[in-house]
Amino acid sequence: MSRFLSNRHASLDVYTPGEQPSDIQYIKLNTNESPFPPPNSIATVANNELEKLNLYPNPDGLRLLEKLAENYDVKPENVIIGNGSDELLAFSFLAFFDDGVAFPDITYGFYPVYAELYNIPYQQIPVRDDMTINVNDYTNIGKNVVIANPNAPTGIALELDEIEEIAKSNPNHVVLIDEAYVDFGGSSAVELTKKYDNLLVIHTYSKSRSMAGLRLGYAIGQEPIIQDLNKMKYSFNPYNVSRLSQVLGEAALNEEGYYREKHSEIIETREYAEKRLHELGFLTTDSRANFLFGKHPNIDGFKLYSELKQRGILIRQWNKPRISNYVRITVGTKEQMDLLLKAIIEILAERGKTYEKERNNPQYD
Repeated sequence: MSRFLSNRHASLDVYTPGEQPSDIQYIKLNTNESPFPPPNSIATVANNELEKLNLYPNPDGLRLLEKLAENYDVKPENVIIGNGSDELLAFSFLAFFDDGVAFPDITYGFYPVYAELYNIPYQQIPVRDDMTINVNDYTNIGKNVVIANPNAPTGIALELDEIEEIAKSNPNHVVLIDEAYVDFGGSSAVELTKKYDNLLVIHTYSKSRSMAGLRLGYAIGQEPIIQDLNKMKYSFNPYNVSRLSQVLGEAALNEEGYYREKHSEIIETREYAEKRLHELGFLTTDSRANFLFGKHPNIDGFKLYSELKQRGILIRQWNKPRISNYVRITVGTKEQMDLLLKAIIEILAERGKTYEKERNNPQYD
């Protein structure tokens, strides 16, 4: 740290992304990326744009806005695109939350980082012991609210009537719903944005559209709240979404059939892996995301993470109160999950538990 860093920023507890090691070829089940690539047809679209990279992209991303608006039955004025959903979250914190914001104590780790970065007072409301969010904690709270739905890292989802109750009971404050994982079993609140002018919904291409490397997100809300976000954008970087990202994002919306098929496959694999983990003694939350979140009574989270990493499999673990014994496992392909299960059985067997029968199960060979 240099002597020039401001005192306000010197104590920042920064967001720690999932590790991306390159020492060996890992099975990556730690960053909630899709195990499936985008359709091959999308790659051909980029070829026509490469010769135009000498030109700035359209700052509004109008063609992509129109396509997204059509997809969600809203107007282009109700949509803004960003360099990943994280940028739109940052714009939202900057635009709306000067007087404070509330979010769960166990949720996406960037929320407190943004609050501290922008010197915003924030309240972290504890989730219940079963990791569920108590909606009553947010109704009539008289504060801005941010909720990931399904939540991260638990995967637990609120119902739409619960989201509506929060928005309805806090009419003078913004309620931001971060729907990064909604396509894997949650219910989107986009339709509710037509009814509540304080409701903002943020989506990403990183999870369900297999484009984490593209860095593309979008937000949907009523026109005034989108205008506010555009004010932040044009005060920061008008050309925030590249030409290629806009074109590929538009092309992906023509491949909804492919993505729905992959969503179903991921959900099916999630349910399969969850069942097998339960048989091995794991306790898991009711995930509606593309990951599983759970713990085992006979091995702590860091030990399981470490031993899997030694076997070439990456999962996510946090050294944080309440969840240090939990691990988050991204749902990969069926073959990847079988390799994970086989490795877990070996680890449990080596710890002297009664898993020898499962260890020799040919299902995982």
